[in-house]
Parts: sequence; structure tokens; C-alpha cells
Amino acid sequence: MERTLQLLRDIVDNAPLPIGVYTGSELKIELANLAMIKTWGKGDKVLGRSYIEVLPELGKQRIFEQALEVYRTGSAFHAKDKRVDIVIDGQQKTFYFNYCFMPLFDQQELVYGVMNTGMDITDLHLAKEKVQSSEEQLRMAVEASGMGTYEIDLLSQSIATSGNFSSIWDIKDTITNEKIISKLHPDDIAVREKAHLDAQQSGVISYQARIINEDKSLRWTNITGKIIRDENGKPVKITGIIEDIDRRKTLEEQLRKEARETTQELQRSNDDLQHFANLVSHDLREPVRKVKTFISRMRDEMQSEFSQRLEWYMGKIEHSVHRMQNVIEGILAYSAADKKKQPVERIDLNRILEGIKTDLELVIQEKNAVLISSELPEIQGARILIQQLFYNLVHNALKFSRAEIPPKVIISSSLVQGSGGDLVQVCIEDNGIGIDKAYSERIFTAFERLHSKDQYEGSGLGLSLCRKIVERHGGTITASGEKDKGAVFTVRLPLKQQSTAL
Repeated sequence: MERTLQLLRDIVDNAPLPIGVYTGSELKIELANLAMIKTWGKGDKVLGRSYIEVLPELGKQRIFEQALEVYRTGSAFHAKDKRVDIVIDGQQKTFYFNYCFMPLFDQQELVYGVMNTGMDITDLHLAKEKVQSSEEQLRMAVEASGMGTYEIDLLSQSIATSGNFSSIWDIKDTITNEKIISKLHPDDIAVREKAHLDAQQSGVISYQARIINEDKSLRWTNITGKIIRDENGKPVKITGIIEDIDRRKTLEEQLRKEARETTQELQRSNDDLQHFANLVSHDLREPVRKVKTFISRMRDEMQSEFSQRLEWYMGKIEHSVHRMQNVIEGILAYSAADKKKQPVERIDLNRILEGIKTDLELVIQEKNAVLISSELPEIQGARILIQQLFYNLVHNALKFSRAEIPPKVIISSSLVQGSGGDLVQVCIEDNGIGIDKAYSERIFTAFERLHSKDQYEGSGLGLSLCRKIVERHGGTITASGEKDKGAVFTVRLPLKQQSTAL
């Protein structure tokens, strides 16, 4: 018997749950295991003292009344997730317990004591509070965002929803899959089916569909979801959200419409400008040609009768006509650069440069110019445009030379790495009149001139045409230099083009 009692005492003392036994109406502590003593935090000298004396702070929490009621009635008392404040080391601390008071009966079936057991669930309670708080915050966020959430039980096909799910679907009673499908625009049912089919592999559902409202109007929605599988990989649930994106869709469509209208307007404007350029250049070309022709005939027929002053006038007329012809040719070349697509082909820049030297042979001889070029690579591009680009740059270098110094043009190249691939960098360096840094960008503007027409002839379109050609090839062109110390034009062009025409 004694051994059995010791065994029971050992079990109680070492039980992980707090256990205490109180006897008599004063609730004298007859037994308190280590877990209970630790929970109370009042030290280990509690046996023989009353429950009320050891834990006076429980008085206001009506816990003594619960224990005494059990002692008086013989009926057990159970509490779940109950807050209990205990003073430990002078400080009140809050715990949450599942606890009970069980009556203890003697041989005459009379209550002689109360057994108190409990389980500290403080951590579980705080975790539940956090989950509830998170759920509430999520619910508020969903409500504020206008979204709705759903969870489909794939076994029972029941659908649980929250937020604005019902209002978005415009369904006022129980939500079922059949009702949802019936609200979809017929053209979007296949979209939904494909999204669900794809999700069997990816596990994720995502599609946009139109919902038909009761008044037959349409509403764009964005629906996403995730398939939840059990431990065997079998799909058991789909959980996700639905978002009303009708306003966003409307705005997107409006922006697309405005973009199309703007593009059409720009295209019309560009066509008008192109037409004007063609009209001006072509209609002026013929009169200018005739003026030159008749001046030439007049000079041939009346040369002997020309006075010195008349000869001076004729020279001025010829010069003006020549300049007008240059402008017309420049406008034609500038407008032609955007006129039609040019096929992309392999271009040997060395051969392009040799051709340009031949074209400018007279100018080179007249100015006693020197052209030095290094080996240039092959690139892909529109041959006609690349020819025009380097002709303009070399011609510029010869034209804007200093009167007292023969022009010297050095053309060099190197390969550089660009964000879109390999580039060739070609530098055309001269010893001419140079460029003021303040004008290094302005010179690429159409009809921008830094010098008077009498000093240097030209249409004012040459460099702007160069930039247009370079950008059409996906490259860049910059200018640098100093006044009276020459200029350097740096062209960067991709070695390869992405398309077959530019």
C-alpha cells in the first residue's frame, strides 16, 4: 500500500501539468506538484498553507469562488482559455489556462477536498490572437481594395467567400459554380476553362473575364487562385481572389484610343510635311534648272556684249541659283530618308569610303586635302543611307576647313560594346575651323547654321540627315572639338541589325 501511494505521489509530482489538491473550506494546500509550484511562482513552501493565502490575487478573479463552489456542491468546474493574472516576483503577469476543479470524495461520499489541474495555453492563446488580428487586417485590406476572396472545396463543391466577392459577381443568394459560369460572358468561358486546365500543371489559376451584370452591362474582372493539394497530392481546395478591374480596363482602352489617335495625327502631320517637302523640292527643282539653263544660254549668246557690271550681276544670279539647288537637293535627301524601307545588307565601310573619295576627288585636289583612314569593318545596314552618312561627314570635314591650312581628315574605327550588342565606333577627325562646345548638339538640328551662307554653302540639313540615318540604324552620333582646332564626329553603329529592312 505504501509503495502504491509513493508511486502515485511520484506520478503526480512529475506530471507535466500543474496539479494541486486543496482540502476543507479554507482550501488548505495538501499537494502541489512541481509544475503547479512553478506556475504559481510563490516558492516551494506552499504546502499546509491556504490556497487563498498563497494566491490572494485570484480573489478578484473569482477563482476561489469557483473552487469553493465545487467543494460545497460536489460538482466539477471547467474553464477554457481563461485569463488568470498571477503576481510573480512582485509583478503581475497574465496567463491563459484551461483548468478545472474536481471534487474529492471520502468513503462516506462526502466532499473533503478539491483537485485543481490546469494547462498553460498562453502561447497558443497569443498565437490565436495574432492569427485573428492578421485575418482581420487581411479582411479590412480586402474590403478596402474592393477585392473578394473565395475558397472552393473540391470534394463538396461548396464555395466560401468574403469581401466583395458576391457584389462583384452580382449574385445575391448562395454562390455555386453553375451560377458563376452563368454570369460569365460566353466568349470568356473558354478562357476560364483553359486557365483551370493549365492550373492542373502549374497549380496557379490566372485569367481575366467579363461578368454580365443584371442590367446586361459588362464588368471586367481579374481572377487568380491556387490549388491546394492534400498529402497525397490530390487537389482538395482552390483558394484565391477576384478583383474588379473594369475601371482600369476602361482607362487602358481610353489610353490606347488616345495613343492611336495621337499616332494617326502624327502620321497625318508627317505625311503633310512629307508632301510639302516633295512639293517644294520638286516644284522648285524645274524652275531652278531652267534659270540655270537660260543664264548659260544668255552668257553664251551675249558674252561679248556683257559689261563688267552685268557680268557681276550674272555671277550673283548663278551663285544664288546654285545655292537654291543645294537646298532643294538637301530637302529631297532629308525627306527621302524616311520615305520607304531600305533593305539591310552587308556593307564594307572601306569600299564606301573609297567611293566617297572618288566622288569628292575634285574638292580634295582643289584644297590639297589629305584623307587618312584605318581599316574599317563590315556592318549590316542600308547601303544608300550609310553612303549618304559618310559622304556628308567627309564633305563637311573638307568644307569647313581653314583657308590657310590644307584639310587633313583622319578616319579611324574601333569595336565597342553597347547595351544591345557589338558596335563599331568610327571617328572622323579634321583640322578645320572646329566647333564651339556650346553648339556641339545644335548643329544636328535641321536648318541650323553656325556660319553665314556666304562663308560656307549648304542646305543646313546635312548633319540632321546624318543623325536621322544613324538613329535609324540604332546608333548614335556626337560632335566635339574646339574653335579653330578642328572637330571630331563620332559615329557608333551596330555591327548587326535585328530586322531585314530599315
